[in-house]
Amino acid sequence: MKTVAEVLKAATIQLEANGIDTPRLDAEILLAHVLKWRRLTLYVDAEKNLPLESILRFNDLINQRLKKIPVAYLTGTKDFMGLSFAVNQNVLIPRPDTEILTELVGEYLRSIGGGTFADLGTGSGAICISILKFVKSARAVAVDISSEALQVAKFNAIKFHVDDRIKFFCGDLFAPLTGNFNAIVSNPPYIPTTALETLQSEVKKEPRIALDGGEDGLNFYRRIVSEAPKFLVDGGLLAVEVGINQAAAVKTLFAENNFVDVEIVKDLAGIERVVAGRKFL
Repeated sequence: MKTVAEVLKAATIQLEANGIDTPRLDAEILLAHVLKWRRLTLYVDAEKNLPLESILRFNDLINQRLKKIPVAYLTGTKDFMGLSFAVNQNVLIPRPDTEILTELVGEYLRSIGGGTFADLGTGSGAICISILKFVKSARAVAVDISSEALQVAKFNAIKFHVDDRIKFFCGDLFAPLTGNFNAIVSNPPYIPTTALETLQSEVKKEPRIALDGGEDGLNFYRRIVSEAPKFLVDGGLLAVEVGINQAAAVKTLFAENNFVDVEIVKDLAGIERVVAGRKFL
């Protein structure tokens, strides 16, 4: 029999030896997942003996982590905006950086009393579902080109009881949409194609279709910014997440397409992370 502390220590050493960036944290998350405990309980009950079945399940997850499969795919969940979203290998894993975009659009919708917004490339649905949770009067349309991703988003919409305020469409950006929206939000693929091979091994496990932004990483911004005015009400908001060193180029695209009040918002690390603007009245 092995204790919680012994199992954690052995796994941490193994992960660290294989170049995992956060070995102890990953081991704790995976063991807590197997045991259905909170991480704090791992310390409270550190000397508790674990059943063999739990140890074997945990070791299996550690072996998969050694193959650089992201922790979120192994547990099937990822926290975002204080909510625990279901994720799998068909969707991009939500990042804390994207909370900046989500909060900005949510605050805008709240300021106008709700309204309807479109989320392009919704993936797990983390952005639009979080907005709907915090802006009770808003309604959403979510689009993704991947039907597998939409299944995850639909599951999350039901999980968080917002499925009655959201419509899902499978298609390429604006293709399935009609009508006008108070806001359009998107965290599109923005990694330059040539940079994909330089990404961390874990990121390479995520859907390429959710990462590849074309030769210069700006392909989707050109399409979104040029087409968005046709789908926005006068004065409506367009807000997009951008990659490192892309904000200035995307801001220029906004200006070229007659958006006004264009702003760049930095994330908590001081990186220019969001570009937002209003459709010219």
